[in-house]
Amino acid sequence: QVQLVESGGGLVQPGGSLRLSCAASRSIFSIYAMGWYRQAPGKQRELVAAITSGTSTNYADSVKGRFTISRDNAKNTVYLQMNSLKPEDTAVYYCNTYPPLKLGVVDSWGQGTQVTVSS
Repeated sequence: QVQLVESGGGLVQPGGSLRLSCAASRSIFSIYAMGWYRQAPGKQRELVAAITSGTSTNYADSVKGRFTISRDNAKNTVYLQMNSLKPEDTAVYYCNTYPPLKLGVVDSWGQGTQVTVSS
């Protein structure tokens, strides 16, 4: 099973930017579609952005035009560039396969990385 480690979160003011990283314990990003998910307090985890093993991407309507998902297969890393951040983007962000918890590949969620957007 692959281990995924998210990083890059923090406290940022509205309108600011952050770049999240997701590192995998072995090379999977060139094989499987990956997604960034988030979970705000009291809410269900939701898909934010996904990228296929090719170059296709899709985004939640709430982040379109502000967030960009990308990956570096050589570094076994997936990124989420977040611009024009809003308070409603505050959540714990996770990466996983897309759909999540792909059988035989990833069997759990990582610890995630906290993003807090506040003035």
